[in-house]
Amino acid sequence: MAEKQAIGVAPDNSSSDYPSDGALPRGDVEGKHPHQVHAAMENGGATRDANFYTRNGLNFESFKMRSYGEGIVELDRSMKHRHLQMIAIGGSIGAGFFVGSGSAFVSGGPGFVLIDFLIIGVMIFNVVYALGELAVMFPVSGGFYTYSVRFIDPSWGFAMGWNYVFQWLIVLPLELTVCGFVSRYWEGARTVPVTAWIAIFWALITFINIFGALGFAEEEFWSSCLKLMTIVTFMVIAIVLVCGGGPSGGRYDEYWGARTWHDPGAFNNGFRGFCSVFVTAAFSFAGTELVGLAAAESANPVKALPSAIKQVFWRITLFYVFGLFLVGLLVASNDGGIIGADNPYADGASMFVLAAKYAGLTGYDDFLNVVILISVLSIGVSCVYGGSRTLTALAQQGYAPKIFTYVDKSGRPLPSVLVHLAAGAFAYIQETSTGKEVFNWLLSLSGLAALFTWGSICLSHIRFRKAWAHQGHTLDEIPFQAIFGVTGSWIGLILCVIVLIATFISAILPTGNDNEVATAYQFFSAWLTVPVILFFWAVGYAWKREGGIRIDQIDVDTGRRALDWDAINAYRAEVAAMPKWRRTLHKLY
Repeated sequence: MAEKQAIGVAPDNSSSDYPSDGALPRGDVEGKHPHQVHAAMENGGATRDANFYTRNGLNFESFKMRSYGEGIVELDRSMKHRHLQMIAIGGSIGAGFFVGSGSAFVSGGPGFVLIDFLIIGVMIFNVVYALGELAVMFPVSGGFYTYSVRFIDPSWGFAMGWNYVFQWLIVLPLELTVCGFVSRYWEGARTVPVTAWIAIFWALITFINIFGALGFAEEEFWSSCLKLMTIVTFMVIAIVLVCGGGPSGGRYDEYWGARTWHDPGAFNNGFRGFCSVFVTAAFSFAGTELVGLAAAESANPVKALPSAIKQVFWRITLFYVFGLFLVGLLVASNDGGIIGADNPYADGASMFVLAAKYAGLTGYDDFLNVVILISVLSIGVSCVYGGSRTLTALAQQGYAPKIFTYVDKSGRPLPSVLVHLAAGAFAYIQETSTGKEVFNWLLSLSGLAALFTWGSICLSHIRFRKAWAHQGHTLDEIPFQAIFGVTGSWIGLILCVIVLIATFISAILPTGNDNEVATAYQFFSAWLTVPVILFFWAVGYAWKREGGIRIDQIDVDTGRRALDWDAINAYRAEVAAMPKWRRTLHKLY
């Protein structure tokens, strides 16, 4: 039966060993030859190890090789429905939202923050739905770059894969550095060197990654629960404070309203401010696409992924947009205590923490700072997870050294994980004499990387739909469809281009530059990502000598997940019988 599925034949699902969507219970072997499937099974790839300690990475045996070589992605499908739900709704809420948003308020003011985050939100909404449709059809463990290879251009896919790996390699030391700075909010913690805080959080991230995909999933589930409860609680408290219901003697003990929108104002630095906020907004949403990456390591992505994708709508509207709107009402954009203001990281803090402090809510500011630390730590774990899986997939396609195809008996792509964990050492260069300059250049490499990933996902979806129709397929054969179809992907792609142009303008005309044009150093420190990606594309083309793929050359069958269409059609009939209001609600939740 495994052989039938491997060559694209729908399996007999009568056995209880197979999930309802017709997928193999372990390993991503669809589209592979039978002998490859047997080899994977012999290496322990078809089932998780029977020993509890081995399959959870808790003994030395777990570090031994499970599979090694090109062509098979053998990672654990141990994630559950609840894991994907929380990764989707709270997974990427971290430094960008809690900490980086401060610099966005400083450069653009609350008005431009609201507008820019709404624009990025619309873009991400369409990106994630396009990704959901592709991931349900082709649940590839390891990366979105495979969609670019398959539907756009192998050389561009090469560039996108390495772009995504380097994005997370660089973001990890950033997150570690932010942990050190956020810890210094407490006066007693300032006596501890930042390097010591970096070491502590680095060790915690390493510890969580011992447990592989399940460790990542559990950490994301519980940290996301904490983040969401904290943000919802904060928004309720913020509404009370804006209305003047704060403790007596605090800043908000009388009606506060929208005074920060009048003094110092809603819009800072004019058009330059508008463009500059996009960089922070894009960084804040980076990682949203991880739900598609994680889906390939879930037991049943056909059932779990669609409902997880729908949660993104609520995260964008409730948490990012409404949360930042409320904090912008409470803390002025020219507040000297904001991280990203004139005294960054010295005595700075997140705007959320400052709002609690100014309100006189004793202990609440400390609690929020702890939650921020946990959130940043969570993103650090995501860096290792997302980057390592992509690097392993690159190696299995022959786009990276073969050593990175090594997967141990607990399902960890061990060399890839170790490389990403080692990247945490870059956090220490900030403490050297020339470190800050080097660190800023590294940050510029990650600043716009996500935009290219999102744009490529949308373009892959557009070309997939064209190839799908070209080969005589209908939309009814797609089990989960993007809510706005190809139109939504065009909107997402166009917005990616517009935001990229805005960041280009911001790189030439930065804020705080006395209305002068940026120097070459300033420009490349803000826009270095683009030439690096073009370099990767050129390397990929020189290596593979493969150009763009025509629509009639696109293969939409190999690796496509076998589905239980009886169950899918029955479910569609059930949805069609619902009242209109319930069908609308079903689309969004």
